[in-house]
Amino acid sequence: PKIGAPAEEILLPGNIQAFVDAPIYARTNGYLKHWYFDIGAHVKKGALLADIESPEIDQQLVQSQADLETAKANVHLSSITANRLTGLLKADAVSQQDTDNAVSDLAAKTTIVKSAQANVDRLKQLVDFEKVYAPFDGVITARNTDIGQLIDSGAAGGQARSLFQLAAVKKLRVFIDVP
Repeated sequence: PKIGAPAEEILLPGNIQAFVDAPIYARTNGYLKHWYFDIGAHVKKGALLADIESPEIDQQLVQSQADLETAKANVHLSSITANRLTGLLKADAVSQQDTDNAVSDLAAKTTIVKSAQANVDRLKQLVDFEKVYAPFDGVITARNTDIGQLIDSGAAGGQARSLFQLAAVKKLRVFIDVP
């Protein structure tokens, strides 16, 4: 037996889509400072797509770093006081109550330093989110923003809107409607 030529040809409508197609959102609020790629541009994973200006976050970071330094100075003073009173307690020069208060104060202020450090780390991450990077190799299929536009990450309950649409076109899907 041999395969013969087809007796009829059937033309069916089809659709080709990228295997991976993702909207790219901002992770912080601010104003779009600059975009680097437009529709049709081929980008590599990790390519900088856009810069967002968020001066409020930058100022919060500066303030939280100052708060951290204040907390560290308070811990230093509490440490000196606790060590001094612990030494004096051995000579019965101070009461146990005063020493316990100083040691507890040191522990509380150490916890405040940890909290302030966590706040600094959180704000540093938000500052890092001012740069939008491509998560994979692909082609920009839509750019939904422009320079100076207010960017809302949606974190405060606002309407988040994608900045870009990125499609990985090395692998495609073909959809055919078969009657």
